[in-house]
Amino acid sequence: MSTASTVIKAKQRPGDRVFSGSAVFAGSMILVTLAAVAIFLIVQSLPALFATSEDASILPTNFWAYVGPLIFGTVWASALALLMALPVSIGIALFISHYAPRRLASVLGYIVDLLAAVPSVVFGLWGIGVLAPAVQPLYSWLVDNLGWFPLFAGPVSGTGRTILTAAIVLAVMVLPIMTAINREVFLQTPVLHEEAALALGATRWEMIRTAVLPFGRSGIISASVLGLGRALGETMAVAMVLSASGALTFELLTSVNPSTIAANIALSFPEAYGPNVNVLIATGLILFIVTFAVNAFARWIVSRRKEFSGAN
Repeated sequence: MSTASTVIKAKQRPGDRVFSGSAVFAGSMILVTLAAVAIFLIVQSLPALFATSEDASILPTNFWAYVGPLIFGTVWASALALLMALPVSIGIALFISHYAPRRLASVLGYIVDLLAAVPSVVFGLWGIGVLAPAVQPLYSWLVDNLGWFPLFAGPVSGTGRTILTAAIVLAVMVLPIMTAINREVFLQTPVLHEEAALALGATRWEMIRTAVLPFGRSGIISASVLGLGRALGETMAVAMVLSASGALTFELLTSVNPSTIAANIALSFPEAYGPNVNVLIATGLILFIVTFAVNAFARWIVSRRKEFSGAN
């Protein structure tokens, strides 16, 4: 037997085998946990998917008429929050990584990380106690001057507790984690790319636009999806801010607000019984599917961009 065809297998140390097995077990537990959650939701939801108001008292007519406005409210509030938080998070991350002095940048980075640890109930209390009364006069002005635009049609809410207020609270909640991810991604931009752009006569903004933002695009998408995932699943802040009516409307400033799936489960589950519990679990299954679809779509975008960059 020739030496070239002989494969010498290195002897693994006990510590290597333990670490390898632990890593495989930890990775497998993620799949097992995800599968267990999915199986539980599906099994408990089956009785409710085709239920009617005769089966469950919380249903208006059938399950799909009940969950439709909840899906709309969840996506609508989360989309508004992401629309407000994304440009602000990118701006803060760029300021910390490329504009602020080193000492100020470290302090701002610490503050951003600290805000990410604030409980959601604190944001909810801030939303109903401070933000809602503060923005109510602004809402009245928007209805008086821009009421012709469908999003700002009246009548205006007298309390300020509207879907727009809930979206602002969600935007503030997801802003720290999105900013932290964008900051770390921008700091990983190759220094040679930045110096090359500056050497060619680019201003600092042109350098950021041509070198930093293209490099960090996949990270921006990841931060956006992570923030959107938290907004989709947020419970207490939305439940505390909204006086939800279960309506389906795009109007941002009225007291007739759509609810979200997570907030509806939190508010309705303590008093639910029998088939009503299955209905609420079924809405949780819908939220699980929506969140999974959003993450899968983001993964697809990132992979397409990597394939496109590799082809070029």
